Amino acid sequence: MPGSVPPSPAPVDDTAASPVAVSGPAHLLRVTLLMAGSCLPILGAVLIAPVLPKMQDHFASVPGAKALVPLALTVPALALALLAPFAGVLVDRLGRRRLLIVSTLLYVVFGTAPLWLESLGAIIASRALVGVTEAAIMTCCTTLIGDYYSGRQRVKYLALQTMCASASATVFFVLGGAAGSAGWRVPFWVYAVSLVLAPLMVSALRGPTGRPAAEVSPAGVRRGFPWRQLGGICALTFFGAMVFYTVPVEMSYLLDDLGVENSGVIGLATAIASAATVGGAITFARRRRSPEVMLPAVLAVCAAGFGVMSLAGNAPLLVAGAVINCVGTGMLLPALLTSAMSRLAFEDRGRGAGLWTAAFFGGEFVCPLVLLAGESAVGSLAGAVGVLGVVSLLVAAGLMGVRRRVATPGARPVPDEVI
Repeated sequence: MPGSVPPSPAPVDDTAASPVAVSGPAHLLRVTLLMAGSCLPILGAVLIAPVLPKMQDHFASVPGAKALVPLALTVPALALALLAPFAGVLVDRLGRRRLLIVSTLLYVVFGTAPLWLESLGAIIASRALVGVTEAAIMTCCTTLIGDYYSGRQRVKYLALQTMCASASATVFFVLGGAAGSAGWRVPFWVYAVSLVLAPLMVSALRGPTGRPAAEVSPAGVRRGFPWRQLGGICALTFFGAMVFYTVPVEMSYLLDDLGVENSGVIGLATAIASAATVGGAITFARRRRSPEVMLPAVLAVCAAGFGVMSLAGNAPLLVAGAVINCVGTGMLLPALLTSAMSRLAFEDRGRGAGLWTAAFFGGEFVCPLVLLAGESAVGSLAGAVGVLGVVSLLVAAGLMGVRRRVATPGARPVPDEVI
């Protein structure tokens, strides 16, 4: 369970990063490309959301269109969650750079396919293939950040990855809405941006180096993958993804329940919350404490925000609670990702990043389903958010309890089975 995550990662973070420049134009271009690549899965998740009603009207005569059209939005995230672990295996076997470039080129093929496809089923299939490429792109970008950088620099750029992803969600939503005014197919042209990114990746990204993949222990036994160490952080990441996506997914519904129906006001409230997420990521990057130490407090902040949101009787108080929560989630995501990366040696980093990515996007996919079930159980969406806040607080307390137990002199170490 999430509370079983050990207080500190195994000391495998000492693997030397690849000998690449950490300043200057080449460094800036490399970081820009990795951040842009990390935003492509977000593009797939939100870009067409504003045009779903127009798609619904276009395919109104198709049986089951009411259920199938929204699937065009969510199926990439599902494919990403299911296939990211396999992408991680390919990353370790085929190489990060090669797989990233190929996936970025395929991204434009599958992403723009709905411009010409007439069948709703074919469009959904192309969207699933977009999720396949997103799984590879996200895993490769995260792995390369772990390869190129170490220590405080790795923390800095993993936090920057979170900031870019959070900010891009708002940008892509606005862009999709603006482009969608010219027709529901028009936003799919935006996927062609990867045609610009792929050639730059060829020239700017070097293949990282690391320890030999066949590293063996002194006893001559091949070192195994750290399943137990990574399992706990992935379980916590699955839960953390639900915490992370609650405000972006449910904010409009919560405002509607309070009588706010103006789309401009709803958009402004969502943008304010997104800005708070970026602020939380910046705060995390500037902190010097280890992510394991910060996680209980960060989850407590998230829980406090949910508590305010669940009790809010007006829009300003609801937005205030969302801001508190998003400051916490802005720190939560890079803390989880940094903790996962610190548990992985070079030769395991692709597979580990794939598992982490699968856990995160799996949590994203089930987030609205969990809250819908909670709403049915307690009678309101605000009440479901409050329940999630209570669970977040319990997880934070569990993490704190594990840390205190291990820190107590003479305490028995946490057994591997609960990691």
